Amino acid sequence: MNQQLRRAAYRTGMFFVSIALVAVLWELYKVVGPEKGGKLFGVAILPRSNDTAMPHIWEMLSRYAEPEMRSPNSKLIWFVVLKGAFYSFRLALVGFVIGSIIGVALAALMTRFKTMERGLLPYLVISQTVPLIALAPLVVSWGGKLEIFGFTWPRWLSASVLGAFLAFFPIAVGTLRGLKSAPAASLELMDSYAASWKQTLFKLRFPAAIPYMVPAFKLGASGAVIGVVVAEISTGLKGGIGRLIIEYARQATGDPAKVFTAVFGAAGLGLGMAGLVALADVLLMRNRPKETTT
Repeated sequence: MNQQLRRAAYRTGMFFVSIALVAVLWELYKVVGPEKGGKLFGVAILPRSNDTAMPHIWEMLSRYAEPEMRSPNSKLIWFVVLKGAFYSFRLALVGFVIGSIIGVALAALMTRFKTMERGLLPYLVISQTVPLIALAPLVVSWGGKLEIFGFTWPRWLSASVLGAFLAFFPIAVGTLRGLKSAPAASLELMDSYAASWKQTLFKLRFPAAIPYMVPAFKLGASGAVIGVVVAEISTGLKGGIGRLIIEYARQATGDPAKVFTAVFGAAGLGLGMAGLVALADVLLMRNRPKETTT
């Protein structure tokens, strides 16, 4: 337990060190970088370092304590960003659950039937090459025409479906790799006991797949957030952090630090989703016996 705490403390410390390093590099580039951008090997890739394009770190952070608008009754921007992030979090959570169910089911089917793995896996890879920003309006349009047994497709569900679209792939691939990682000797032992495929799946393959599934679920959780935010931006769905990014970007000329408050909120949302998966792993697997080697 002490070793786990030390490991968690080390990772947490390295995370904050990385954040501090990024902040230092940001401020350093503002000092040495060209204000109007520049070219590298003839290609214009160096970003502008002026205050409009790259506000100071303290300006972006201090903006959270200021009102969103200049009106007297305007709410503080940290509250608005937090509210938008919570809305997007709920949509991403729905998408993550849908993507997890689909991904694990596909992995189990591909493990059971080799022909399905050879025939389905290439299409799963191809599906991730579809531009999400172009797919989002189509999903909204298709969903608006669906009505099954009196159920009307809500607009927010389209964003969750797009989140599931990005979440299911890493979960399916990671789970598939984990299910196939069970030792051959253990599989032969289960066969000698006349265990069914279902018993082997739940008592051997899934426990062996946990070390592979946890990182895959972290990627899936972050992917669900990306899908939801992109869907909110491309479809104009109100209430979420993606909508705030659009609205604040329109004001970037006069208030450049404002847009970064929403961007940081989206980044924090992705980290929070991945952190929930890590926390669930710690809580659910804390009593799992350690493997011993001889």
